[in-house]
Amino acid sequence: MILFRSIVYFILMSCSVVIYGLPMALLSKALPYSSLCHIANAWGRANLSLLRWTCRLDYKMTGMEHIPATQGCIIMSKHQSTWETLALRGLLRPDQTWVLKKELMRIPVFGWALAAAQPIAIDRGAGRKAVAQVIEQGTSALEKGRLVIIFPEGTRVAPGTRKKYGLGGALLAEKSPSHPVIPIAHNAGVYWARRGILKYPGTIEMVIGKAISTEGKSAKQIIREVENWIESTVSELPNTPG
Repeated sequence: MILFRSIVYFILMSCSVVIYGLPMALLSKALPYSSLCHIANAWGRANLSLLRWTCRLDYKMTGMEHIPATQGCIIMSKHQSTWETLALRGLLRPDQTWVLKKELMRIPVFGWALAAAQPIAIDRGAGRKAVAQVIEQGTSALEKGRLVIIFPEGTRVAPGTRKKYGLGGALLAEKSPSHPVIPIAHNAGVYWARRGILKYPGTIEMVIGKAISTEGKSAKQIIREVENWIESTVSELPNTPG
């Protein structure tokens, strides 16, 4: 039954990409950025509802009050699954700028919609050039009051394992001391594995941490503080479906 429900969700999610993504791509030149972001958020929320309906996979989020209402800030989130991309897109305020790998832009419809939402699309093999791009474009987004969303691990990491946190987002934070860092921890990978199709029923827990001030701190200090908070919080969350 879990496999059947998971396949049904996959089909519906694929349809949702076309339903929401195609208008974003086709109207990207005609609609303002804010309208495109609202469409993207509606897509995220729709998928969370589909997961609840098809797979009986729900979520509980705490700490939303830590997200500034209008100020630009840097969101650094744990990355275990596809779920958090849906949740962050759908549940946080719409004006978001995502740091992502440019290969995603090549996916038909989905990639076109991503481009319409004005991400920071980097070549992960470009080294310092990619970091400079994150700092330049990220600073511009922060000054516009947007949420700059970064997965500091760079790729999805299975529950119970760790990967070194990259410095790109922390360097942006170091260069933008008036904009706080908001860490986010969750256990989505317990219910939806990074390379699996199965979605287990239960309730994913997502915790939004208090703002981390970056004033007077180096990038290494910032990312160490972010990593310590995220990993310690994740370790306290349930690690089996239920």
